[in-house]
Amino acid sequence: MQRRAFITTAFEAGMASSMRSAWPLGHAWMGAPPTALKPMELGLLIKPARGIEETLARVRKLGFTNCFLSLDDFLGKYNSALAQKMQDALDRNSLVATTAEVVGPGPLKWNFTQGPATIGVVPRATRAARMDALKQTSDFAKMLGIGRVQTHCGFIPEDPADPLYDETVVTIRDLAKHCAGNGQDFLMETGQETPTTMLRMIKDVDHPHLGVGLDTANLIMYGKANPVDALELIGPYVKAMHAKDGRWPTDPSKLGEEVVIGKGLVDFKQVLGKLKHLGYQGAVTIERETSGPQQMEDVKQEKLYLERILAEI
Repeated sequence: MQRRAFITTAFEAGMASSMRSAWPLGHAWMGAPPTALKPMELGLLIKPARGIEETLARVRKLGFTNCFLSLDDFLGKYNSALAQKMQDALDRNSLVATTAEVVGPGPLKWNFTQGPATIGVVPRATRAARMDALKQTSDFAKMLGIGRVQTHCGFIPEDPADPLYDETVVTIRDLAKHCAGNGQDFLMETGQETPTTMLRMIKDVDHPHLGVGLDTANLIMYGKANPVDALELIGPYVKAMHAKDGRWPTDPSKLGEEVVIGKGLVDFKQVLGKLKHLGYQGAVTIERETSGPQQMEDVKQEKLYLERILAEI
């Protein structure tokens, strides 16, 4: 997830500012259990803070059964009333929330020059705040019955002798343990690290609730790997997926360009075929990093494109 734009309402409704209220850590939401999804059902990544009901209604109108929640705008506002409001909107629109993600608090610079010092839980300056944000998100997600919490862990050092590497191992293990206590998996989203480094991290953390959130375009846009090849290394650990397309970076300071699915370099037939062969059980979540009416048109086009491929494999 970089400078993300999400599905929003035509107006900026927003939510009234309120202080975060606490709830017992062991409290689980007592609503109806979420409807089971079939493996590889198409979903959509959304930012529901800009009108919960309107955003979820639009997801359903587009023909999706599930959504991936980006919750950064709710940091500091989590409480049981918000969980109730969100659960009611999900139920009214017959939607399942599959995963919750936060990447903040900032600063965040989605590039190659400032990114290593600002993204994820690798940088010491923001590590504690982001761990707290992720744990809050895990507790909130438990209230909604969401079984996965995801983030970008950052530019994990390629050199395992780098002191930041061991610090990141400890950090990710702590987050995986917290999520496990809430009955969840903690997922590292692909992007800033090579698949080899991500696999090393998974093995060194050595926790059964640690997995991978595969972003197909990020691997290319960060110049790290082809997603088809990456699955040879991290495929067995993939528990969530962002279907997104992109191109290799041509400017050493800037990420590669994100484009409409089918216009970039991701071979979705091979990626989805490999995931199916590996027994992947999660959703195929479309992420389109634009905004406005064109975003809606792009998502419709991408949905049809992926539906054709899923019917073939």
